[in-house]
Amino acid sequence: MNLRTIPHLAKAFGVPAGLSDHTLGTAVPVAAVAMGACIIEKHFTLSRTDPGPDSAFSLEPQEFKAMVESIRVAEKAMGSVNYALTEREEASKVFRRSLFTTRAIAIGEAITAENVRSIRPGHGLPPKYLPILLGRTSKRDLAAGTPLTWDAIN
Repeated sequence: MNLRTIPHLAKAFGVPAGLSDHTLGTAVPVAAVAMGACIIEKHFTLSRTDPGPDSAFSLEPQEFKAMVESIRVAEKAMGSVNYALTEREEASKVFRRSLFTTRAIAIGEAITAENVRSIRPGHGLPPKYLPILLGRTSKRDLAAGTPLTWDAIN
């Protein structure tokens, strides 16, 4: 179906672009909308058992309704470019693992796999930073059970 042509046409000619769809089912029109189509032409029939050259790929009423509903969901799901956490994601950060001290670490002492580990809650640095932290030293005395933060590490 070469759906990538849709945004190219819209940009090249500065016009709304759409799809005249003769495929079976509803996946292609939904994908077309995700690619920027703002017009969908899809054959409609009251019953595919009715004779006609387009009956085989036409949608019956309940299928057409489902296609429109799926397109509306796809439009909403497209959203915008956004890398920020949603409110729900932000609230659930506490349930993620993070780096905590497993015993007291004195000022100047090295961070090691023996004195730091990844546990819940997510109040410390993400576990992905453990390799970077290993061998670095503490800027201050840290009690056992302290979440690690960048300001505590040399």
